[in-house]
Amino acid sequence: MTTLNTLEKHQPIPMQTASARQAEIMRHTTETTIVLRLTIEGSGRYQIATGIRFFDHMLELFARHGVFDLELSCKGDLDVDQHHTVEDVGIALGEAFDRALGDKRGIHRAGYFLMPMDETLAIAAVDLSGRAAFAVDTAVRTRLVGDLQSELVTDFFEGFARGARANVHVKTMYGRSNHHKIEAIFKAFARALRVACSRDRQLAAMLPSTKGLL
Repeated sequence: MTTLNTLEKHQPIPMQTASARQAEIMRHTTETTIVLRLTIEGSGRYQIATGIRFFDHMLELFARHGVFDLELSCKGDLDVDQHHTVEDVGIALGEAFDRALGDKRGIHRAGYFLMPMDETLAIAAVDLSGRAAFAVDTAVRTRLVGDLQSELVTDFFEGFARGARANVHVKTMYGRSNHHKIEAIFKAFARALRVACSRDRQLAAMLPSTKGLL
């Protein structure tokens, strides 16, 4: 298990070339302290510690399936509740993508992915529209999945949508395992976001909007 102490001892993930889109976020409130480092053109490497192991696992597979490099340390008031940690990580991660993407010229802007996870099927769709909106249906009815309060999956995606100024829609179509339902959503989200962030040669330096601003 990766802890905050061991995370601090790790060598940082090397930053990519100058053309890689990167961001660093430091978010400090009375409820959480977050240090986050993101490279969009990564290799799926990660060092993550939030104090919630199942949440760590979801963020790890998010980095791997999106092929993002992600370093994330969050020290939150888990003695109160998990809500502040999960929501604030979502906000900080969204802010990192928004910052790394800059003016968003030449990107696909939108992406979607349908992800099978054994008996479960989930879908995610993302639009980096400059407007925050979200819709989440995990189909999970148990209070806990691993050590994560399952209702907070919605708070994570809401936080991400706010931080990234994006539309985020995720839904479990069907499934049996609650673990698989959440995991399939995170994998689908990572792959949808990877498409949305990717550059398109045909778009070149074009802004993917008729408004002239994203």
